[in-house]
Amino acid sequence: MLTPMTTGFLNRLRSNDEAAWFELWETFGPVLRAQLTKWGRGRIGQETVRDLSQETLAALSNSIDRFDPGRGARFSTWLLAIAKHVLGDEMDRRTALKRGGGKGNASLDENWMVTAAAERADEAYEAAIFRSKVEAAIRKVEKQCDFTDFSIYQMRVFDGLSGKEVAAQVGVSEPTVSRRLAKVRDMLRSALAEVVATYSFTEEEYKEAERNGLILNPNSTGDKPDDALFDEAIGEIYHRQMELRRMDESGLV
Repeated sequence: MLTPMTTGFLNRLRSNDEAAWFELWETFGPVLRAQLTKWGRGRIGQETVRDLSQETLAALSNSIDRFDPGRGARFSTWLLAIAKHVLGDEMDRRTALKRGGGKGNASLDENWMVTAAAERADEAYEAAIFRSKVEAAIRKVEKQCDFTDFSIYQMRVFDGLSGKEVAAQVGVSEPTVSRRLAKVRDMLRSALAEVVATYSFTEEEYKEAERNGLILNPNSTGDKPDDALFDEAIGEIYHRQMELRRMDESGLV
């Protein structure tokens, strides 16, 4: 199930749009590095992990014209298949050097796409990919939103302050805090819907938000949205992503 946003993003990658590639790197780089570190099992250092995560995107760049999401591959398994290919090349190269020989990089072929579609990543990886999408939506709203409005949402949801405490710090009434909180929440729902549509190739991926307690279009059901549950889910994901980035930057991922 491809949306215009999905195909638009793929077209940007195919046309070597630097902003699209940076967006991909910024959003999913920490998850790729965590996965490569896990696979490396101490055999590769953090500098190598960072190099390999960049090589993963370079390999993706070289194969993007052959990629066909219509075959049923999830976005997450697409990235995973390429990362495995890049890490395998590195380990093969090291083995060859130990034996006194050399080995050229293996080339990606059409079969890897079918393999990627059939191979299931573990739940931890899939959850990390989804959290990265949520973080991308948060960053998007932060850039677009009024500074005070986003600060109110940040203090209330991410920092855990009460409405009264936020009102006192910002210098507004509690009803104003509630209104601005609702405004940012609506923007987050919209931004998350866009991000999910951009990085999702299958129907299953589109349903991940709802499975994680994030109802993106509550009016479609006719039920009153549970804003507290939405904020709680967003807050938990935000803190887990900040911890991932902290560990990534300190080389502890």
